[in-house]
Amino acid sequence: MQAADLKPAMESVVDRETVETPVSSEITSVTGQEKKVSSTELENEVHCMALNIYFEARSEPESGQQAVGHVVMNRVAHPKYPDSVCRVVQQGGQKRLHRCQFSWWCDGLSDKPVDRKAWKQSLRLAREIYAGNLEDTTGGALWYHATYATPYWSKILLQGDRIGQHIFYLENRQTKNTL
Repeated sequence: MQAADLKPAMESVVDRETVETPVSSEITSVTGQEKKVSSTELENEVHCMALNIYFEARSEPESGQQAVGHVVMNRVAHPKYPDSVCRVVQQGGQKRLHRCQFSWWCDGLSDKPVDRKAWKQSLRLAREIYAGNLEDTTGGALWYHATYATPYWSKILLQGDRIGQHIFYLENRQTKNTL
């Protein structure tokens, strides 16, 4: 049986889980500026972050899941990338499958988590990362890939640490190379 055949039968745990939002609607953004956001916007941002953690790193140790979440936040803070979590996560893949920044987003498969425990963990980490409560152990990484892959771009960037089954990368400012 193909994975695509299972999609309609899979029950989503996302539909039953709610994202707890902070009491305050004022947050300090990753750029250090205060801005007002609605609780709906906060819910959406946390939800997008949690989906990315879930689909990119749910089988990783917590440190690897956190690192994946921090790459998203590092991109949000970087002028070359969109200024919201959801726009960073959903970047690319609109015209062609497998041409997006995060492979799960445009792989043609269901984007509904089915592993309840992993989804709760992803939500918890997304809340903590978004709120700035967890240290970025990637050193500001903007990219990563699984250890079994060797993307063309890995040669032009500055390799950072391996965390779990991912290798993280920073801008190579010495050669001005970036993606």
